[in-house]
Amino acid sequence: MGFKVAIIGRPNVGKSTLFNRLVGKKLALVDDTPGVTRDRRVHAARLYDLHFDVIDTAGFEDAAASTLPGRMRQQTEVAIREADLIFFTVDAKSGLMPDDRTFADVVRKSGKPVVLVANKAEARGAQGGMLEAWELGLGEPIPVSAEHGQGMPDLRDAVVEALGEERVFGEDEDDSDEIAASEVLIGEDIADPDAEASYDDTKPLRIAVVGRPNAGKSTLINALIGEERLLTGPEAGITRDSIAVDWDWRGRRIKLFDTAGMRRKSKVQEKLEKLSVQDGLRAIRFAEIVIIVLDATIPFEKQDLQIADLIIREGRAPVIAFNKWDLIDNPQELLAELREKTERLLPQVRGIQAVPLSAETGRGLDKLMESVIKTHKVWNSRVSTGKLNRWLEGILAHHPPPAVAGRRLKIKYVTQAKTRPPGFVVSCSRPDAMPQSYVRYLTNSLREAFDMPGVPIRMALRTSDNPFAGRAKKR
Repeated sequence: MGFKVAIIGRPNVGKSTLFNRLVGKKLALVDDTPGVTRDRRVHAARLYDLHFDVIDTAGFEDAAASTLPGRMRQQTEVAIREADLIFFTVDAKSGLMPDDRTFADVVRKSGKPVVLVANKAEARGAQGGMLEAWELGLGEPIPVSAEHGQGMPDLRDAVVEALGEERVFGEDEDDSDEIAASEVLIGEDIADPDAEASYDDTKPLRIAVVGRPNAGKSTLINALIGEERLLTGPEAGITRDSIAVDWDWRGRRIKLFDTAGMRRKSKVQEKLEKLSVQDGLRAIRFAEIVIIVLDATIPFEKQDLQIADLIIREGRAPVIAFNKWDLIDNPQELLAELREKTERLLPQVRGIQAVPLSAETGRGLDKLMESVIKTHKVWNSRVSTGKLNRWLEGILAHHPPPAVAGRRLKIKYVTQAKTRPPGFVVSCSRPDAMPQSYVRYLTNSLREAFDMPGVPIRMALRTSDNPFAGRAKKR
């Protein structure tokens, strides 16, 4: 039985830095700008022999509920309710501010056990700020430096004292969500090329939601899970961190990754936005399915196509969601036009699933998830070598490879070497001379013959080693 710790405090006191220190990696974005964190983020953490979940929260600000800071504060209040223990974080370097006192009252009223963390204690003059922290009435301040890792043993002892040994050292389930980074040769190796894999619908599924700013990505995730888990609003660029949300759909465990909106590279100037985009790209690499959210009122901007191309190059399985469909006046006419554009602009994933929906009204969400599962099955599909070579015989009889420099190219056999995405190896006489147009023909024919719509297909050309190559001609 684990426990949850929420890191609370006003903006720019080092909450995300402490979060990163506890989880052991740089997950949360950190910058000198106050208010970088907006959504709450939960992750497994470790503090020496203590294992628990830690929640990173937005800086507590006193603002009207309808404003963005007000909506951020509501997220933090949810984190306080969820937590078993609160790390109330203050900046020892700058000393107490009026907001610290205000929010200390909020935390005290929650009735939850509190550990007062005096961060940035390594700075010159931090002793005065630490002594001031006694005024909050939350007990002894624990001096730490989240950036340099100082004071962690004292923090560990304070956690044990606040919750008690029985609660702290209860059995904890190890739920590591480490995901291997993508390699240059994308996909998973197939041990037996002659076997056909069956689809396992009990395995958890990782889905990233990407798109341009203000396309409705966070609203879509909130609509899917049925709660206001992520900050939304009319302002563009609200999401900064890529936030993982656990969800259960029809008995299947799903991890949804919300990402920051991706603008054109030339427009991304600020360091903070660059960090947000990098975080989003990392989420794409970790995901299996990527939902590309397009604003149906302005679909297929150049940036949308670049995002789609990036996903395909990474080998992820894309699904298109035409959001804001409730704003469309001529839905049937526009849908036909969008489907035609999808086929024309994304030929490398011919047959991609594209679903019109409205995250605001909840229309089309089930259809979207059914398309996600269908695409995931194709992405995991495997074809036996026997079937592939029977298909190849028909292809070579109907449309053999062309002659290059007066010499006919020979294709010997084809086998599937990878899944996730499907990857095939074609053994031929001169791989370097094979025209790309013929490779595309093979890919499209294979996609059609074995029903593999909407996923990237990799085709690698190989030649068998010539045992006589390099030998001098004997007389």
